[in-house]
Order: sequence, then C-alpha cells, then structure tokens
Amino acid sequence: MRRRPAAAPGPAADRRWPWTRRRADPPAPAGAEPDAAEPAVSEPGRAAAEAPAPAPAPAPGPVAPVRPAPPAPRPPAAPAAASPAPVLPAMPVAPRPVVRPLAVNDDVAGVPCPACGTPNPPDRRFCRRCATPLTPSTAAAPLPWWRTVWPFRRHRRTRAGSGRLVRFLVVLTVVLALCAAGFLLLPAGRHLVQDTLDKLGKAKAVTPTRVRASAEFPEHPVGQSTDGLSNRYWGAPGPGASATYTFGKPFRLVAVIVTNGASPDPEEYAKQGRALRIDMEVTDRDGATVHKKLVLSDKPGPQTFPTGISDATTVRLTLEEPAGSAPQGPLALAEVEFFQRS
Repeated sequence: MRRRPAAAPGPAADRRWPWTRRRADPPAPAGAEPDAAEPAVSEPGRAAAEAPAPAPAPAPGPVAPVRPAPPAPRPPAAPAAASPAPVLPAMPVAPRPVVRPLAVNDDVAGVPCPACGTPNPPDRRFCRRCATPLTPSTAAAPLPWWRTVWPFRRHRRTRAGSGRLVRFLVVLTVVLALCAAGFLLLPAGRHLVQDTLDKLGKAKAVTPTRVRASAEFPEHPVGQSTDGLSNRYWGAPGPGASATYTFGKPFRLVAVIVTNGASPDPEEYAKQGRALRIDMEVTDRDGATVHKKLVLSDKPGPQTFPTGISDATTVRLTLEEPAGSAPQGPLALAEVEFFQRS
C-alpha cells in the first residue's frame, strides 16, 4: 500500500493547522553578519518563514482639513414661454395732446402779469402766457334771498329815490287786495274750514226734543220716525205732509240718515207707499233758512245725506214725489236720524 506523501508546509497548511506554524526569528541588528554555521534550510516553508518581515507602516500624522470646493454656478433656466391669455375689449384711447412751449418775446413793454411776471401789451386783458386776468375786478357780494323776490328785486333806476317809492306802492296794493279778498270771501272761507273739520271729526247722533207733523194717522204717529226702530213708521195721508223736528240748542248738522218706506224688509217695503224726494228746510238760531233736496232711491234700507249746516235749531221735512201701488195713497217714513259734529 502506497502512502500519500505529506503536503509541503505553506500558506494553506499554516491556515489549516495553526500549531504547526513556526515562529519567525527576530530580525538581526543592522551591520551584523549572518551566522555561517547555521545550516541552510531546503524546505520551501522554512524559506518562506525566514523571509524578512515587511517594515511597519509609519504612524499617520495630523491631517489638514480640506475645504469643499464651491459649487459651480448653474446657467439661468430659460423662461417658459407664456401661453396666450384672453384680452377684454377696450375703448380706444385718444392720444394725449402734446403741449409745445411757445416762445415768448420778452421785448414787449407793458403791464407785467401778476402771476408769472410776463410783460403784456397794454391792450390785453389776459396774460399771453398763463391767461391770468390782468385787470381783476372785485366780485359783488351776493344779495339776500328776499332781495331776489319781486317787488324787492333791484331794477334800474331812472331817478334817485324812485325804486323805494315803487316798492312801497306795490306792497300797499298787495295788502289792500288781501284785505278786500278776505272781506269778500269770508263766508266761502268759513264754509271751507267747517267742511274740513266735518271730515276730520266724528259724527254723533242728536235727538230732537219735540216732533210735530202737519198730518198723521193715529196708529202711525210722527214720533215713531225718531224712536230708533225701523219696523215702525210715520204714516202721512199723502204728498205735501210735513214733519218738524225741534232741537234744544244749536248744533252743526253734518248728516241726515233716512230709512224710507214702512220697513227695511223688501216685502213690507213694497206693500206701502213712500216718497222718493224730500224737501228739507233747516232754520238756524238767527232765523235764516237753508233748503236742501233729498233724492231717495226706491229701495229699502237707510240712506245717508251729508248736509254741513251750522247753528241748526229746527228741521222740517216735506214729502214729495210719491211711489208705490197707490201714488195718491198714504206714505210711510220709517226712520229719520240727525248727526252733529262731536
């Protein structure tokens, strides 16, 4: 049986068997000669072991700090192309006028301008350079408002003192005209004031103290026309009959409400005769009389008539223009109401 020869010692054997590794001899001092009596070693492993060890690397010294180099400047980026945007329509703008300086001849002799000092010819009223008035006039003070109203407005006088006399005569004429108009139109003005008060005030019912009729039926006396009940009436024998209502004190008669016929019920109203017109005579406290025609509608129910008579003391109603099945028969008047201003 053949034996495998042993592997030569080398780097691989040293790595595998560390205890077989041989220590290296210390290095000889400088200038010493090698020992001649020492036999040479023929194995390659020993030759490798006796090889001089490499010199140790020198210890690193202090390292100087190294400054980083500044970055290279970048070229400017090209601007992005602007996309077109919508544009609103606009009005065309006229070009501004160009003011051209005007050469001024300073050789002109004349009045200097109070603003810029430019001399101007004597016949000019405004500066030829800045248009300032050369002879400014003092503005007159404004007149009070009453001096601008006729007849106080100033007029061109023909002679001294004539304006004052004219104004006095005009004022006197106006005053006399107002007095005459007030004297002549006093009744109309009084009636206008009273009518306005009637519309603004409230009406209040007034009851007569005495009622008297020229003719009546016993079962339907004239007193039933003021009892406040519309189902009872004053029965008159025919047209021409009258009823007189007397009041205790004078008052302003503003309205009269008349309920015609025998009743507000349509059937009862049609059965009885009635008057379609009434003559109203009002007497005031001075004895003056006022006549007023009351035209009634041929229908049942109350009917209102505004009067507007002052200082009324007595009212007389005369029935006229009969209507119904028997024109010359008896006439019915259900209710009469009088109202004064409160």
